[in-house]
Amino acid sequence: MDPMPWYLLENAAEIPSPALLLHRDRIEANIRQMVAIAGNPLRLWPHVKTHKLPELVAWQVGMGIVQFKCATIAEAEMVAGVGGVRRILLAVQPVGPQIERWVHLASRFPEIEWSAIVDDPGVVESLCNAASQSLQTPPGIWIDLDVGQHRTGIAPERVRGELLRSVRAAGPSLRLEGLHAYDGHLGISDCAERARLCNEAFAPVAALRTALEDEVGHRLTVLAGGSPTFAIHAARADVSLSPGTTVLWDAGYAHKMPDLLFQPAAVLLSRVISRPAPRQLCLDLGHKAVASEMPQPRTLFLNLPDATAISHSEEHLVVESPAADSFRVGDMIYSLPWHVCPTMALHQEVWLVENGRASVRWTVQARSRRISI
Repeated sequence: MDPMPWYLLENAAEIPSPALLLHRDRIEANIRQMVAIAGNPLRLWPHVKTHKLPELVAWQVGMGIVQFKCATIAEAEMVAGVGGVRRILLAVQPVGPQIERWVHLASRFPEIEWSAIVDDPGVVESLCNAASQSLQTPPGIWIDLDVGQHRTGIAPERVRGELLRSVRAAGPSLRLEGLHAYDGHLGISDCAERARLCNEAFAPVAALRTALEDEVGHRLTVLAGGSPTFAIHAARADVSLSPGTTVLWDAGYAHKMPDLLFQPAAVLLSRVISRPAPRQLCLDLGHKAVASEMPQPRTLFLNLPDATAISHSEEHLVVESPAADSFRVGDMIYSLPWHVCPTMALHQEVWLVENGRASVRWTVQARSRRISI
């Protein structure tokens, strides 16, 4: 007898759909793989924006990972509430009221080392003023470098100007911790070309680090890359690493980067809610259940692999398949999200799958923009 496919649930009939299922064995294997690639868990600053779950932060802490990267104040508060966390980096430059929120959060958890990325002298000044009034221990700042994505950051050759002067003027209220170099534009399938472009983008970062250390008189940490370039940067012994999607993985990365041996661990459970025409099924897997910011396919069907999406709306996904007529209304369809990060943010709760059963519901705590602060 063939073994049951890994994604099938023994108790699927008990689970309302659409639902997002997280497979414990695969998540734990992914975290172990992250540590193995890094060589030391203390090199890792995993980004929590993918999963937004304190339970998964705790699992990582249990494997020796004690530093985390966040995109929002809520994510940072979520991480701070997990025992054993030592350092938290806010990886979106705080502006406006976010500065006071971040400083207030840091004041609530003085046992944690707090830091934020910056690329603007005015933000450095505002952070300096807020921190000097509220924090006993000066928080860290990381200079955010634009290494080719052209989204945030400052080009390495421009750092030693107004920005660096503002950073140096902020002492002792702020401490310059290092350089943040996110190369999210390098999601290239060809691993040799990805490595070549990654190394090319990193060269000015390494040069800047050497120059700045001579000027400021202390060692600077470099936090580099995301999931696609994780293994490339891991070969640099003096660089810290911040993969995020590696914890859950998804169909998009699995398709584009088969050289990265992580396992998709998040599965969407949906049901057939109508059969609108021959060879067609309508599923309860609309925009509000799976990320829809990209063209189809937005999900990879596991038990209907030849299905093609023909329409997608808020609560409905209509697919066409030669096998459609073998399904009835109420039958379950399993699929992998193409992009797991925004898919997680659509679900108020997820189910943990252990030994083939969805056993526990977890609230996706940091999908909220505000927890208490």
